[in-house]
Amino acid sequence: MMRILIAEDDVELRQLFYRVLTKNGYTAVCVSNGQEALDVLDREYIDLIISDIMMPVMDGYELVSSLRDAGISIPVLMITAKDAFDDMRHGFQSGTDDYMVKPVNVNEMVLRVEALLRRARMVSERRQVIGDTVLEYDSMSVVSGGVSMSLPQKEFMVLYKLTSYPGRIFTRQQLMDDIWGVDTETDPHTVDVHIGRLRERFRNNPDFEIVTMRGVGYKAVKRHV
Repeated sequence: MMRILIAEDDVELRQLFYRVLTKNGYTAVCVSNGQEALDVLDREYIDLIISDIMMPVMDGYELVSSLRDAGISIPVLMITAKDAFDDMRHGFQSGTDDYMVKPVNVNEMVLRVEALLRRARMVSERRQVIGDTVLEYDSMSVVSGGVSMSLPQKEFMVLYKLTSYPGRIFTRQQLMDDIWGVDTETDPHTVDVHIGRLRERFRNNPDFEIVTMRGVGYKAVKRHV
């Protein structure tokens, strides 16, 4: 049974999430701040975290940043009362996988949890599916419309990273650190070159496109058929 950690200082909301998740077959563990969440992760295996942003002791941003800095890739769904773009950008840049704004539709929350868990399983299987397009990590290939295309390593890894989290914004520096390494001396603008090549290769792909978020970074988005 999948185990979900709820980090939320609002008691009523925490209890609501707990009831909804257990009703849908998940095991839920509740804490009231980010530090307590880290303490649980030291003791127990958790499949996904639902975290508020504004919490005492350690907020949601600090929690996610701590996890990512430690190399922990557990999916995180951030839930907050803030709906400004800068707050959302901060959340994604800290390593959040998805984002919901209060008041939360709990049925939508369950759907997002299912999607994040499904995506995490695909990443662990080294295979990513978006629409009818399949990315095979071990062969660095992309299959779409029955046609297989092998990509250069760095291009494939950029594409795999973006399509693993549709809608999530990655900064140029994040892509550089994750794919080229934090100690690389490669010009960060090489990311732009790789993005340009990927756009050219997949300009007619019916399942996704790569979008530039001016002044922020890049994201892959699903095309609406």
